Amino acid sequence: MSLAKLLQEQQQRLGGVIELLQQERAVLTNAEIDGSVLGKIAGHKQTLLAKLEASETLRQGVQQRLGYASGAEGARQAAADAGCESAWSHTLELTREAQRLNALNGKLVKLRMEQNTRLLEYIHQAAEKTVYRASGRVAAQSGRINASV
Repeated sequence: MSLAKLLQEQQQRLGGVIELLQQERAVLTNAEIDGSVLGKIAGHKQTLLAKLEASETLRQGVQQRLGYASGAEGARQAAADAGCESAWSHTLELTREAQRLNALNGKLVKLRMEQNTRLLEYIHQAAEKTVYRASGRVAAQSGRINASV
């Protein structure tokens, strides 16, 4: 398979990953997160990433078999010699965009986790502020609950 064809496949797969990351971001920014949708997106992402990794391994193997150095400089030189340096540059741009979106989604997940932690701490504090009477009824203790959630 030619380098140009490999790069084209990688670009298509990266485009798919970017689309999935955008869908993931949309779900993560909703007020209520649909876990089943996130699970489906994650499954599709995992499949695409495995295919992308396989094609990248193949591309690196071809690069080395043709005598080019491993790494970015060897890849650029191989692409230039094959007349597909612009395809290589576009592949790198798509990779950077996927990395950017993935980092953004990671930050959104972290924010959600922090928000959930604060909410659980608040619930825990509220539960500690109540006691049960002999009758089994709840009697609120004096003191205020910190409502910084």
